[in-house]
Amino acid sequence: MSTAAAGIPWYALQVRPRYEKLVFSILQNKGYDPFLPTCRVIHHWCDRNVEFQQPVFTGYVFCPLDLNSRLMPVLTTPGVLRLVGFGRTPAPVDEKEIASVRRIAESGLPSSPWPMPGIGERVVIERGPLQGLEGILIGLKKRKRLIVSVTLLQRSVAVEVDWDSARPLKPPQPLATAPLPILAHSA
Repeated sequence: MSTAAAGIPWYALQVRPRYEKLVFSILQNKGYDPFLPTCRVIHHWCDRNVEFQQPVFTGYVFCPLDLNSRLMPVLTTPGVLRLVGFGRTPAPVDEKEIASVRRIAESGLPSSPWPMPGIGERVVIERGPLQGLEGILIGLKKRKRLIVSVTLLQRSVAVEVDWDSARPLKPPQPLATAPLPILAHSA
């Protein structure tokens, strides 16, 4: 049974730039169950195209941790800067957010890093490999993308979805109508 399945909370580790894959590998070798979501990137050179995997959340690796035991081996891992939190208190990442990002990573659908959305409509995907996933839906030219965020990091990942596969989580609210003015007649 993996530590993630045992109900141990997930934490975000801030790592040195371009150390994500190394930290991921070292933590695996130390017996941890880290998670490093990646996306496919194609870089166009003048004479060729180069394809590689890039971390979705650059500078971060996720790992389920029990803060009361086995924490020092994580913090002394080369490249690890700190546990993300508020002040000196590490804050766990919402389990639903980790599960959503993991589903996107495992879906095989094209995804990419995305800035944290502001105000937007929350939706649920009704069918396909991301069925049941919740996020914020945005339009981009002729495509729709589902934005799934890791609130603690203020970062998001976007994945393309079919136009008709998403439905709003809340029913649309009726438009508020202004009261009609009262016209007084003078006698």
